[in-house]
Formats: sequence, structure tokens, C-alpha cells
Amino acid sequence: MNDRHSGAEGSGSSDPSGSEETPRFTDKRRIDPETGAVREPAPSASGPSPDDDPLAGLDFPTPDAGTADTSAALASAEALAAERLDELQRRNAAYYNLEQQYSNYVKRTKADASAARERGVGDVVEALIGVLDDIDMARQHGDLVGPFASIAEKLEQALGRLGVERYGAAGEVFDPTIHEALMHLHSAEVSEPTVQTVLQSGYRLGERIVRAARVAVIDPDA
Repeated sequence: MNDRHSGAEGSGSSDPSGSEETPRFTDKRRIDPETGAVREPAPSASGPSPDDDPLAGLDFPTPDAGTADTSAALASAEALAAERLDELQRRNAAYYNLEQQYSNYVKRTKADASAARERGVGDVVEALIGVLDDIDMARQHGDLVGPFASIAEKLEQALGRLGVERYGAAGEVFDPTIHEALMHLHSAEVSEPTVQTVLQSGYRLGERIVRAARVAVIDPDA
């Protein structure tokens, strides 16, 4: 019985052709277990496969083509920047001109308003000069008393707040730009034309002479 069992095992492990095939093993380890060095992959007999190269099949531009494209893009960007800069400078110039025009307009408007105000006050003073002369004459004769004196003082104060100034005094040097000579005398006591008497006071508004002071003038003897 044992002989039959061993015979069966022998017949099951034998090659029908009568020859045994030795099994082959391929060591795919990247690290050599004996030396510890990294093994280089063995070249394939059929050459490298396209699947081994991750960049295979991609179309990259040549260096010359890339340089040309970059130069063209840079030139286009510089042209656009120059155009935008020119546009900005033009707008800044237009804004500056507009600002200057507005500033000149404001200055001109203020000057015109001031001149119009001065003309209006001057017209009022010219209309009141007769009244002011009467007040001045009454003051010189000592008649400026009572309620009339209070009214006259308020009128002169109101004109003073508007910039109206009364001028002219005896003894000051005669100036034909602000004095009007109604009488002319000679005296050895003066060395230059001098106001002897103020006949009617002068009135000015700022630099404007509303009416020149009317005076008697003494000239030195020849």
C-alpha cells in the first residue's frame, strides 16, 4: 500500500516530457541588499517606451519663437503705457488750465465786486457832499449842536465804516493831486507851496479821490 502511494506521488511530480524546468526569479529591488547601492534600471531591449517619458507628446515652442513672442508682448505693453501716459498728461494739462481759469474767474469776480462796491459808495458820497459841506461849515462856526450834532456824527461814522475819509488841514504841503487851489497868495514865511486855509474838506474812498480838498494856497516869494 505504501508502494502504491509513493508511486502516485512520483508520477504526479514528473514532467510528461521527461525533463524538469528550473524556475527563474527577477530581482526588482532598487537597493542592492548586499552593497546598499541604488541599482540602475536595466535598459530594455526594445528601447525606452514613450510611456516612460512624462513630457512625451507635448509641443513646446523653440527658444527663438519664445523670445520673439516675449519681445512683441513687451513692445506692445510699452506702446500702451506710453499712450496712457500721454493721455494722463493731456488730462492733467486740461485740469490745470481749468483750475487756472476758475482761479482767475474768482479773482476777477472779487475785484469786480469790490470795484462795484467802491463805485456805489462813491456815488453815495458824491450825493451827500453838499450835506457834508453844510455839516463841516456848521462845525467851523460852532453851530453844530443839539440833535443836529448827533445826526451829523452818526452820518460821518457810517461813512467812515464804508471807508470814506475826510481830509485837508491848514499847514500841510499843497499837493495838486489831492488839493484844488481856489485862492493863491505869496508869503516869505513859507519855503514851498502850503495850504493856508481849507475852504471845503476833501473826501476819498481808499485810493480814489471823491472830491479834492478846496484850499487857499501860499507860495514862497520869488
